[in-house]
Formats: sequence, structure tokens, C-alpha cells
Amino acid sequence: MRTQVAIIGAGPAGLLLAQLLHQRGIESVVLEARSREYIEGRVRAGVLEHQSVDILTQAGAGERMLQDGLRHNGLYLHFNGRNHHIDFADLTGKKVMVYGQQEVVRDLVALRLVARQPLYFEVDSVAVSDFQTDHPRVRYRMNGTEHMLECDFIAGCDGFHGVCRASIPPGLLTIYERIYPFAWLGILAGVPPASDELIYANDARGFALLSMRSPTVSRLYLQCQPEEDLDQWPDERIWSELRTRLGSQLATGPVLQKSVTPMRSFVAEPMSCGRLFLAGDAAHIVPPTGAKGMNLAIADVHVLGKALGSYYRTGSSDALQAYSATCLQRVWKVQRFSWWMTALLHRFDTDNAFDQRRQLAELEYLVSSRAAAQTLAENYVGLPLSMG
Repeated sequence: MRTQVAIIGAGPAGLLLAQLLHQRGIESVVLEARSREYIEGRVRAGVLEHQSVDILTQAGAGERMLQDGLRHNGLYLHFNGRNHHIDFADLTGKKVMVYGQQEVVRDLVALRLVARQPLYFEVDSVAVSDFQTDHPRVRYRMNGTEHMLECDFIAGCDGFHGVCRASIPPGLLTIYERIYPFAWLGILAGVPPASDELIYANDARGFALLSMRSPTVSRLYLQCQPEEDLDQWPDERIWSELRTRLGSQLATGPVLQKSVTPMRSFVAEPMSCGRLFLAGDAAHIVPPTGAKGMNLAIADVHVLGKALGSYYRTGSSDALQAYSATCLQRVWKVQRFSWWMTALLHRFDTDNAFDQRRQLAELEYLVSSRAAAQTLAENYVGLPLSMG
């Protein structure tokens, strides 16, 4: 079998890239290791930057998002027992959208299937090769049968643990990484959100976040240890800790999901090798405090889709050669913001009384200075894609 672009991974990055290429008349095949039910059901990030909303809408994936998504004008910072509002609309003229990653995936899968374009689930034994030549190949197995896919380019959208980045020869990538000494204990609860917008809390007991996925489903997080035993966290303990850290009388409800998510920052440079291009979590990971993971993936494939379109339209590979550098300019700014938000709101084991007072002073400055608040707001709603 042959195609123009082989896409490994059917998360937001892979599926959106496939749709952007389809709009440009470029053939692609999407290979996914998991089942359709799994990728449409896994709960991940849910905050979309204003330009991510625009990109998805222009890709034809905006109808349900614009109808069901929750538009937010800002967020709350909670510290010293009070909520302080950061008004994005006033500070930047822009908003964000709360719309779960699994919903984005469902919309993009539906588009792919309606267009009758190749999307294969439960594929295993994927191996990419020859991507440093003009004739890349992808070997995979489906329903017990071995297949060979020949292509012009490979898009590695297969996540942090995928095969694409691992297939790049040793010595060709530089890895930058920070592992944080804490994690997030997250729950999905069948209860209406206790706030109209997200609440980020800095508390003596640790960070907490009140988020949501719909008007009837809340998503909440607590800072915890990376090796936390969920058996030691019955529902009532979680709700009690959330009420304490958020300073709010939360309504309790059924806990639908419970998990512990480690925290790391990670960047692989460059984001390409020959005709293999990495996008999304295959190339970089950010701590979730800044709500940037899915937005970075969308930005990556927006750049890659345009570059591939330029190649097939003009024959020039200039934009493809610039792909990594173009994306990394934005990736590192987003890494800085995500690290800053994480450092601002979490308790580190190495912090002393001075560090904690300094942290509170920064929060107080942030909510009392329009210039400081504007810096947070413009990063949160999304830096321009062309920002260098």
C-alpha cells in the first residue's frame, strides 16, 4: 500500500493533521494502536486557546465544540483565603474554550470516517524505517496480518512513549527534561462545577485546581506525591482536601475516574529527522498547570500541514526544513510559561519560609498589577503562532 503521508497516532495531533491534509487534497493513512472506544473515552486536557478554536473550526471540526464548549473570559487565582479574578477578555480581548480532548478526538474521528479516509485502529508492531531517504516505510500488523506502507513522509504523532521518536538514531536528538517532585491526583466527578471558571489554588497544603468538562461534570486536581497510593485516597478524603485547599464548600458527587499524573517538562530537538516529523507529545511534554499540551499539538500540526501543503503545491521543501525551528520557537515560550505557572502555585519539598513568602508576594503582585496580569493572560489565551 502507498500513501503520501503516513500518520502514526490518532490523538488530536494525528487526526487534525489528517484532516488538514485532506482539505489540501493530500492523501494520508492514520495508524492507531488503541481501539476507537479507548481514544474517544480517555479523559485528557480540556482548555483550548482562542487560536486552537479557530484552527479546529477552519478544519471543519467546530460545530459541536462551538455549541457545547464552555467559553471562559478568565480564571481565578485562590490564595490567602480569597479568589482573585484574571479577566482575559479585558486584558487581551480574547477568551479560551473548555472542551475535553476526548470530544475533539470524537469530532475528528467522525470527520475522517465521513470522508472515507483510511483510519486503522488496534494496529500493533509498528516500525518506521528509511525516513532518512526519499522512500520512508512503515511496517505494521493488523488483524494478525503484516503490512507495508510506503509513503513520502511520516508524521510521528504517537505520544511520549511512541515508536517514532525512539526510532531516530542515537546522537541525532538532544533531550531537555525536568522531572517535578510532585504529581496531580485527578478526579472526574458527576457534579456541576462549583465555579463559572477555573480556580487555581496556592495553599499551605499544596496546589489544587477546580476545572470542568461540562455543566454537569467537574474535573478536580490535588498536588500529591508521584508514588501516591490511590487506595489511601477514598472519595471523602479527596473532597475534604479539595474543600480545604480551594476554600470552597464544594458539592460532592460520584467520582467517575481517579488517577495520579506525574509532572515533567520535556523537549526533543530537532522535531524532525529526514522525512520523519514529530508532533505533539512525541516531541514535547509540558506540566499541565498552563493547560498547553493539546494546544501545542494543534500548533505543531498547523505548521506541519501548511509545510506539507507548500511542498505538494510548489515542490519546495523550505517550509518542511524550517518546521522544527518554527515550532520550537513557540514550544520553548510555552515551556517557560508552564514552568512559571507550576512554580508559582505548587509547594516544593525544598522550599523554606522565605520561598513561601516570596511566592505569595508574586501572587499579590500578579493580581494588583495590570501589566503582570496581562502577561499571564496573553500566555494563557495563546501566544501568536508566528511569534518568534
